[in-house]
Amino acid sequence: MVLQGWVAAPPNIYPDGDALSRKHLVRFEPVGVEIEVPEDKTVLEAAFDQGVMLMHGCKEGQCAACKSFLLDGEDVEHDRYSTFALPDFEKDEGYVLLCRAHAYEDLTIELLNYDEEMIKSGLPIQEAMVEVVSKKHVTHDMCHLVVRLLDPAEIKFFPGQYVDFTVPGSDEIRSFSMANTSALQNGLLEFVIKIYPDGLFSQFLEHRLAPGDRLTIKGPYGMFTLRDNPGAGLVFIGGGAGIAPILSVLRSMAERGVDRVSRFYYGVRTKQDLCFEDELRALEHKLPKFEYIPALSEPGEDDWNGETGLITDVVRRCETNLADTDCYVCGPPPMVEAALELLPSLGVNSARIFYDKFTTTGEPANA
Repeated sequence: MVLQGWVAAPPNIYPDGDALSRKHLVRFEPVGVEIEVPEDKTVLEAAFDQGVMLMHGCKEGQCAACKSFLLDGEDVEHDRYSTFALPDFEKDEGYVLLCRAHAYEDLTIELLNYDEEMIKSGLPIQEAMVEVVSKKHVTHDMCHLVVRLLDPAEIKFFPGQYVDFTVPGSDEIRSFSMANTSALQNGLLEFVIKIYPDGLFSQFLEHRLAPGDRLTIKGPYGMFTLRDNPGAGLVFIGGGAGIAPILSVLRSMAERGVDRVSRFYYGVRTKQDLCFEDELRALEHKLPKFEYIPALSEPGEDDWNGETGLITDVVRRCETNLADTDCYVCGPPPMVEAALELLPSLGVNSARIFYDKFTTTGEPANA
């Protein structure tokens, strides 16, 4: 059944619960990794549980980041997904969405998108209870949220990764990147969250959430982590709340004394939309080869002597050759799409462009 671009999940074919005890071997090529997948979990969930970090984005069957191809085996059923991510003709050809796919026999799957550096370095996904420590606006429409881990008291993650928050009173989840590093202080996690007028979580954050309140999170997820490539330069491109994972990576670089030429292009509309300015300028001293380049797309009458225009246009003006450069992109989906189109034209190897592909889930963006 197709409804507004979505395919419904099939009925439960094991109503007696037998699926809970059945597992099947799933092998991923060309990387040669094998995992056991229970029938009641998706292939992606089972991989996360076993510390295998497969490419993923929305985890809801919308973005196609986890799209793969079935090489051997055919007994696969999908939970509800968008036909924009997996059109019927592709499904008929053998394509699957790992975030929606359940295996009912042993399978061999060809990964179309994968990162060999990350795939075997994943951290098992954990669910945790956190307590709100503080929240404060860093701009008129972005909030800096700090929470403390209660149970467990620690979650390991790579700088730049994100967790899912369960929206209280609902089954909805929203994804937000950590802004701090994995060198936790008192089990604290920091987030920078955009406040949308109709956002389910952001309005709860703005009007109801208070210090001492508790929330459930799950993670870590995401591929936005610093790869070991000492000879390559670094370019970060961010916008809005996309500053969070970039700040996490930059803070980690400062902690570890990473000595790589790096530039952070950060785009906002007006001067009042800039945040963490003092810290970013301080990082230019802690990281001698680092440069922070903010840009205003709508400077108006601001007292501003810096770059202006869309951040991708600024990158186009300032950079002429980005060969041998690793690029990290995070921000509103239109900005990310523009950057993904721009960077290869500047010489960036597409395999060296890193980003997490978020989709809209009731809010204009997740980041």
